[in-house]
Amino acid sequence: MTPEIQSQNSRALCALAPVIPVLVVGDAARAEGLATALVAGGLPVLEVTLRTPAALDVIREMSKVEGGHVGAGTVLSPDDARRAKDAGASFAVAPGATERLVRACQEIGLPLLPGAVTASEVMRAMEFGYSMLKFFPAEAAGGVKSLKSLAGPLPQVSFCPTGGVTPTNAPEYLALPNVICVGGSWVAPDTDVLSGNWDQIEARAREAASLKHG
Repeated sequence: MTPEIQSQNSRALCALAPVIPVLVVGDAARAEGLATALVAGGLPVLEVTLRTPAALDVIREMSKVEGGHVGAGTVLSPDDARRAKDAGASFAVAPGATERLVRACQEIGLPLLPGAVTASEVMRAMEFGYSMLKFFPAEAAGGVKSLKSLAGPLPQVSFCPTGGVTPTNAPEYLALPNVICVGGSWVAPDTDVLSGNWDQIEARAREAASLKHG
């Protein structure tokens, strides 16, 4: 799978909903209920970060939920990518892009959403063949103003900004022509996940899914 095709697949996933929940889940027993609530609320694309020992098991469980597209976040190495795909991840998200990671995802056929924030990083990703990128850490890297600036010289590249995105500023990001969706952790806060408050998470997901471009 070439980076160009990977980008097409990533773009199609990003276009399914305005928000991709970024999830850090430490207990696989919570995975199915959480994914079911998010998908029912209109957010079918989920990013499970590889930041907990349970992350791969969480991906396995969430991948069983009908209508969901579960990806692995914080994918840093070829080994991360292989383990994520073996666990059932349908895409990978990385904070940056390296030649080893790009090659590995190409070899195993795992769509990659690589990260970039500077013009040089975006151009390097373009040289690899990517046109759909993660913009991380969004707020710390200049947020909406930076993305507006990048749209001038690099209009062919689209982004999913993540990091500091909230219900308050998400509409500002989604109004940009080079933003397809945003990533956010606010939809499923730890307190609701730990308590199994799926109704509240589904309600929050519905609110996020109602956000519009433009």
